[in-house]
Amino acid sequence: MSESLKNFKIAISDAEELMGCYDSMNNSNHEVAPDVLKRAALIMTLTAWETYVEDMATELFNIKFGALQGSHVGNFMNEQFLIRLKTFNNPDSLKTKKIFLEFFGIDVSEKWVWNNYQDPDEVRSKLNKWIKRRGEAVHRSQTDLTKPHIAKRDEIEKCIRFFSELANATDKALADA
Repeated sequence: MSESLKNFKIAISDAEELMGCYDSMNNSNHEVAPDVLKRAALIMTLTAWETYVEDMATELFNIKFGALQGSHVGNFMNEQFLIRLKTFNNPDSLKTKKIFLEFFGIDVSEKWVWNNYQDPDEVRSKLNKWIKRRGEAVHRSQTDLTKPHIAKRDEIEKCIRFFSELANATDKALADA
């Protein structure tokens, strides 16, 4: 297990704790738990994914190209890598595929299969939908209270599980490469 995956597991626990707070509030004698906790859990889940991808790419870069550090070629590669990382946000399937393919020759998105997901295209589609939803959660407050919230409780649980499995699949694909 990579250091990046270990850190992801710690980061994703923030989203799990937020959902625990949501559940506790719903099960107590207090008011109904605020939906903002679900939105925050969604954002934290996708932030954990983004951090994992960036950390994993950095970890792999250091392993693969550490011997070149200090040389002209190594400095150039490091500069190009850092430029890509600075512009790397909202790691949808295409951006994630591109960074690992460009720097390491690995299309991780083709290895995204596990228990309930046997088709990488389905995983890529699901990832892209969650990325879009994160953008909505971050940039659009829910001002119309008559509309349903951005995600239901069980959807957030599925989201956390999906990204946990996606990080595991990505880690395995990179370890096997």
